[in-house]
Amino acid sequence: MSENRYESKITRAIAPVGQVYGVLSNLQNLEKVKHLIPEDKVNDIEIRDDAIRFKIDGLGQKICVKIIERAENNYIKFALENMPVQAHFWIQTKEVAPDDTRLKLTLGADLPMMFRMMLEQKIRQGLDQAADMLAQLPYDKMSGQC
Repeated sequence: MSENRYESKITRAIAPVGQVYGVLSNLQNLEKVKHLIPEDKVNDIEIRDDAIRFKIDGLGQKICVKIIERAENNYIKFALENMPVQAHFWIQTKEVAPDDTRLKLTLGADLPMMFRMMLEQKIRQGLDQAADMLAQLPYDKMSGQC
C-alpha cells in the first residue's frame, strides 16, 4: 500500500507565529481547552508534553498522538499510534504579518483502496474543521504572554 496525503485548507490565526508554535508544540496546552472536546465522542484523555492518549467512541483502544519532530515556528510532526492504519500528520505554520499566522494540516495515511474511496471526503472535512479550530484558539491567553 502507498501513502495517501490529505491537506486542509489554509487558515489564519490572529497571533504571532512564535505564540502559535509555542502553544501547539506543547500538548500540555490542551488542558486549557480540554473542555471544548465533545465528551460523547472523545474521552479518557491523558495529556503529556509530547503525547496525548484518548479513546474515541466506537474504537476500543486508546489512540496515541505523539510529537515526533519540531522545526521552530515552521512545523510540528505527529505520529498516530494504536490506529487501524498507519498514519501521521503535521501542522505547518507561516507568519505573513506580525499578528497573522497561516496554518495548514497534512495527513499521511496508508489506507486500503476501499477505505480511501469511502473516507476521503470525511478526512478532508475533518482536516478543514481541525484547521478552523486551531485558527480560533486564544493563543495570547494560552501562551502566558501578553
